Amino acid sequence: MAFKNTLGLATLALAGSGMAQSVSGSDYNYPHAGPPASFFAASSTIPVAALKAAAAKASDVPAKATYPVNTNDDSPLSTIHSDWADFSEGASFSWVADMDVDCDGKDEACKGNGDGQSGTNWGALAAYEVPWIVIPDHFLKANTKALPGNNVAAVICDGKMYYGILGDSNGDDPEVTGEASWLMARTCFPDEDLNGDNGHVPADVTYIVFTGDDAVLPSSALNNNYVTNFSTLRAMGDKLVSALAANLGLSGSSSGSGSSGSGSSGSSSSCSWSGHCAGATCSSDDDCSDDLTCKSGVCSSGSTGSKTTLTTSAATATATCSWSGHCAGATCSSDDDCSDALTCKSGVCSSGSGSAASKTTSAATSAATCSWSGHCAGATCSSDDDCSDELACKSGVCSSDSSVETCSWKGHCAGATCSSDDDCSDELSCNSGTCSSA
Repeated sequence: MAFKNTLGLATLALAGSGMAQSVSGSDYNYPHAGPPASFFAASSTIPVAALKAAAAKASDVPAKATYPVNTNDDSPLSTIHSDWADFSEGASFSWVADMDVDCDGKDEACKGNGDGQSGTNWGALAAYEVPWIVIPDHFLKANTKALPGNNVAAVICDGKMYYGILGDSNGDDPEVTGEASWLMARTCFPDEDLNGDNGHVPADVTYIVFTGDDAVLPSSALNNNYVTNFSTLRAMGDKLVSALAANLGLSGSSSGSGSSGSGSSGSSSSCSWSGHCAGATCSSDDDCSDDLTCKSGVCSSGSTGSKTTLTTSAATATATCSWSGHCAGATCSSDDDCSDALTCKSGVCSSGSGSAASKTTSAATSAATCSWSGHCAGATCSSDDDCSDELACKSGVCSSDSSVETCSWKGHCAGATCSSDDDCSDELSCNSGTCSSA
């Protein structure tokens, strides 16, 4: 585990996409090239601000629930609350604390981590690849039935919500609270250079860990070292948080999904839905603020200039697309992810040649030329192993193109999704959630 200095700290600014997928964990086990925020960000429909406010009002205190946030004699105290522990769905514990960096496990030698250990409580997790949180050991031992380990957790940091697991416990003397893995901490606060010796000081992070065996991330999505299926993590997180919100009588969407990009400076004056401004990722016009529309998976002003135009566009989409959320502009890995006459082009549902017949023909052709359904041309990928035998991973997309790859970091070339420039090959930068040379 790690403690922090008292330097002033900055704010979150990241973008992402909805292309979470099964991964080979070792491909992402790097301090500056871990899984993008979009892989474990909450849905934009989650009422993040309301959940944070509800957690701040929690008052039920179970046994062994109060701990300091650091080892200083005058450390603030953080209390784990059990107000939500008896819900039939979405049962959970919550607390508010700071955020130190825990690098125990496979990446124990992370920057600034002088007291790392080779294992975590239920394995040897990789701090660069797994988003996890830590809980004090005494509290864990007092609640072993509710917290069997690898329970899905939600973290609200700087107005965003991300999902992770309960991956480790703190057994120091004194035991402290407010810790998360390298990946979780640096995703929450990417501008603060958080590491094993430098944490996020303000106690303004909300932690929620879901209880019971049904809240445990299954072995099909997690092994001893890595999360192997982020889609499962996000689906479980959204389901559990939605159940919790329903129990609390909370509703409505929030700007707190980390899967949406932050607007550029000055966007607050022209965009009324923070996190859904120009440049944010989207699957339909409904994911974009005001007069913006969803173009190729990104909120954009395009050539339209009024909310009326957007409403008309949405109505047209409803009339011409029978599978909401899978219309033009939605992300995809194959034609089967797209509605009706649409086909999957470079990971985005597109009208292509514009007919159902052409899609059927395309599917038939794909079946004939691709030996691994769902991993054919156009499917997203992080390496050649994610693509059918005859295809290769080019710029994050399975392709039959035999041209020589001109990007020095495979899977992070032009067109790959990103949350910062560090997610892109050296010669590229992250623009609106996509690696490009612009």
